[in-house]
Amino acid sequence: MRNKLACLLMALCAHAGAQQLQLWPNGAPGAEKRHNEPEKVDNTYVSNIHDPSLTVARANPRHANGAAVVIVPGGGHRMLVFQNEGMVAARSLNRVGVTAFVLKYRLARDQGSGYSIENDAAADLRRAVRWVRAHAAEYNVDPQRVGVMGFSAGGELVSLVADNPEPPPPARQDAIDKLSARPDFQVLVYPGPLGSPARAAQNAPPAFIVAGSNDKCCMPPALNLYQQLVAAGVSAELHLYADTDHAFNMGQRSERLSDAHWPDRLHDWLSDGGWLIPRNGLPPQGVPAP
Repeated sequence: MRNKLACLLMALCAHAGAQQLQLWPNGAPGAEKRHNEPEKVDNTYVSNIHDPSLTVARANPRHANGAAVVIVPGGGHRMLVFQNEGMVAARSLNRVGVTAFVLKYRLARDQGSGYSIENDAAADLRRAVRWVRAHAAEYNVDPQRVGVMGFSAGGELVSLVADNPEPPPPARQDAIDKLSARPDFQVLVYPGPLGSPARAAQNAPPAFIVAGSNDKCCMPPALNLYQQLVAAGVSAELHLYADTDHAFNMGQRSERLSDAHWPDRLHDWLSDGGWLIPRNGLPPQGVPAP
């Protein structure tokens, strides 16, 4: 049954025009022995991940603007909420011309995984940012407009990578590892507490943070990180929604109208920050020049 669900999930991604690519074709560092081990899928939740990968969702060329976002689904580091906090978010970003890359990362709390959050999972996100920059030309994205967007546990990885010092380079390096892993902007959606307080807030990229006011787990770290970034002089925007708890995803798991429209606030922020404007000054494909 799990294999059938995995095939169904891959078929859904293929139907949507998505493409999945391994970050380390020969196996992730330290996980080579489990290279090519099948993932497990249970009701679109993905686990048993040993080959970190990116599922690519391209923006329509008629309005693609060159911005890119690596999306990091949540799931408590036990599994990934791959559809609701991955592909649904990707399609939302596609609508404003952003090409999205949904990350499958190693899960430190999955039974028998043997991985760590701070080392392996965070390393997967750093590799993902580097990978997008290395392949920017292939996907018509600007390597200087690569952001990261994380939900819950994925938000922890975003903060660990964007707001904290990078560890020493890995022993096994290739050309991709020589590129910068620092994202150009960050989006944290009800982020968990790991990574906060930030240890390198002064060097953090601009941030958009959203959470529910009733979220006992993840509202405090969202608020604390916002205050810390602002105090460090980093441009940051915070939205805390009334009477809202955890895991409202892209608004589809809430009956509150304000929750349903929070992605619009993200799109506004991306536009206000200039992330949706091609830096070469040329209009997107299919749009007549003035």
